[in-house]
Amino acid sequence: MMNTRNGGRYLLLVACLWGALGTRASQLLIPMDDSQSNHLKAYGLAFWLLQQEVEIEWLLNYRGGSFMLPNLPSAVNECVIRGISHQVIADVQASQILLEIADPESNTERVKLEVAPKIAVYSPSGKQPWDDAVTLVLTYAEIPYEVVYDAEIMAGTLPVYDWLHLHHEDFTGQYGKFYRSYRSAAWYQDEVERQEGMARTLGFEKVSVMKRNVALEIRDFILGGGFLFTMCSGTDSFDIALAAEETDICDPVFDGDGISPGAQNSLDFDRGLAFQDYKIITDPMVYEFSDIDATEEHGKTKQLNDFFTLFEFSAKWDIIPTMLTQSHERVIPGFMGQTTAFRKRFVRPDVTILGETKSTRSAKYIHGTLGQGQWTYYGGHDPEDYRHLVNDPPTDLNLHPNSAGYRLILNNILFPAARKKERKT
Repeated sequence: MMNTRNGGRYLLLVACLWGALGTRASQLLIPMDDSQSNHLKAYGLAFWLLQQEVEIEWLLNYRGGSFMLPNLPSAVNECVIRGISHQVIADVQASQILLEIADPESNTERVKLEVAPKIAVYSPSGKQPWDDAVTLVLTYAEIPYEVVYDAEIMAGTLPVYDWLHLHHEDFTGQYGKFYRSYRSAAWYQDEVERQEGMARTLGFEKVSVMKRNVALEIRDFILGGGFLFTMCSGTDSFDIALAAEETDICDPVFDGDGISPGAQNSLDFDRGLAFQDYKIITDPMVYEFSDIDATEEHGKTKQLNDFFTLFEFSAKWDIIPTMLTQSHERVIPGFMGQTTAFRKRFVRPDVTILGETKSTRSAKYIHGTLGQGQWTYYGGHDPEDYRHLVNDPPTDLNLHPNSAGYRLILNNILFPAARKKERKT
């Protein structure tokens, strides 16, 4: 039996050991590799922590792009509530991780996330539940956003935001080129009436003129330092609207007057962000804006064979594309949309291709800069619904908490919060 003196020493030793462990266990690691139970919620946690003014280390290419932060009880509690895998690690372990990341031979880097960006989603009030993957994942990840549309943008509100997503909009004024299949549908007719009413309210003679001016305001937002993210038809229709700034490309069924003579030759590709040398499609009976879109090639590919591959970039030198391609998977299932992907021959040489579908020679995920700002285009409609059709129910992300395709959207949302950690020389 232990005597009182030895028993006291033993209890003191145990207390010291627990105290030492408690002191050392001062960092919280959120792994983003295959061990993570909910990748999408982890981004929401990171955003919530930034709102609480907690700085986070984004460990690029380390275990799928993990997050590390001080071991705060509130953060641990949120991990438990949201079902996020997490590890409490000692300072010495955290230091060892940072040493591994700093190794010049390791394609890894650390980035400090400091301030939660202010997020806006360009979306109409009558948006249907099948319309937008970004608002679905923002809601699922519990990331707050504000909705703006034509009236707010023309009123000059964009500069108060850091990040803007474009709902699957048609910026050319052709109502999504749905005319052939849905011109008799009530929802289509309501959309036309609503858009025409908005144009009149804002003082524009036509919807196409209104959308073009909205596109110009968005371009100025990027020039001034904003970050634009858009998917599906919000990509090529936006670019085409900029290139056709001084040209009417709408058939009379859309705007009541004729297409400008020589419209194709009047396009100024330098005014767009991403594409050049493409041919616009003005026929209202064709469900395409131009030949940029590679949906036709993808339509000939079986779903099981439709994948796109993320390129690997130098984490220490190509910091931005590395951030935007963080994932636990490098080969990601493809998905269709009105604009599924971009034919590479029309992508400008100054644009960075982040992901491509090799079988169709198309770019799926691209990025570029304009003035002080940056933009990302992501082809396809819904990363977890291969052919998402009008009137389909919204995707239930509770069934896809580890979606690599949706992760790319959330990389873009965190990007404005990132500042590269200064490396010691």
